[in-house]
Amino acid sequence: MLKIEKYGAVDIGSNAIRLLITTVIEQDGKPTIFKKISLVRVPIRLGADVFLQGKITPENEARLLDAMNAFQLLRKIHGVSKFRACATSAMREANNGAEIVNRIFKQTKLKIEIIDGNDEAAFIASTNLNSLIQENKVFLYVDVGGGSTEFTVFANGHTVASRSFKLGTVRLLNDIVPNDMWDTLRNWIKEVTASYSRIELIGSGGNINHIYKMSGVKFGRPLSYFFMVNYYERIQNMSYEERITNLNMNPDRADVIIPATRIYLSAMKWSNAKNIYVPKIGLSDGIIKSLYHEDN
Repeated sequence: MLKIEKYGAVDIGSNAIRLLITTVIEQDGKPTIFKKISLVRVPIRLGADVFLQGKITPENEARLLDAMNAFQLLRKIHGVSKFRACATSAMREANNGAEIVNRIFKQTKLKIEIIDGNDEAAFIASTNLNSLIQENKVFLYVDVGGGSTEFTVFANGHTVASRSFKLGTVRLLNDIVPNDMWDTLRNWIKEVTASYSRIELIGSGGNINHIYKMSGVKFGRPLSYFFMVNYYERIQNMSYEERITNLNMNPDRADVIIPATRIYLSAMKWSNAKNIYVPKIGLSDGIIKSLYHEDN
């Protein structure tokens, strides 16, 4: 006997907003199946407002409201039974973030939770990330967003260190990251990984997913440090327009791809990692799993 429900999750990020709808299939005596059936991405770059002006502009608030109304309709059409919407760095730091959340709730009845970096890491940890974490290996997990990047070290199957840095692609794109932030990150990575002889990276986020998709590497196999170095050099030598036309990137991906790649590559260099695994997971996946675990 199967029990089938649809779950929905909204990830309101600094670079884009995503709606994920997943069919959850429970089977007697077998693992639960999570099947993604719809992923809608809306390029509303809230971070460009917040990190430069300290607040979300009326124009982007209106676009956010339209997106939430559209997501509510999609939720209704799909028959979603469990739903959660979470906002990250941009909404956290916006002076008017809480006001906007309240206004959206009054107009759409959609409740948005503003979460911190630790919550983000916890949601991600509830995904199938654990299936990658082998007890005899050490991993540095790197989740690159528009406003911040979360780093977690897993050793012997357990979390041994975790930290969130205000080092995101939209911040870097707008040149508002202090130079000493890179030094702080480098010193932290070197310190928490110094005692391990071999480390692998796990990368998540829209940019590394795009890189992996276009690499041609068989799913489940990692990208090498050598590949990442060559990819970084390649995209740096291309214009914004060439990255759109030659590499099939969306316009709102073609600019942030460079700072994102720099973050992953730096993490690999400073941890001496030779490979980066890309399980293609994100915050929305974690929200879905957390909803399911709460019910079970």
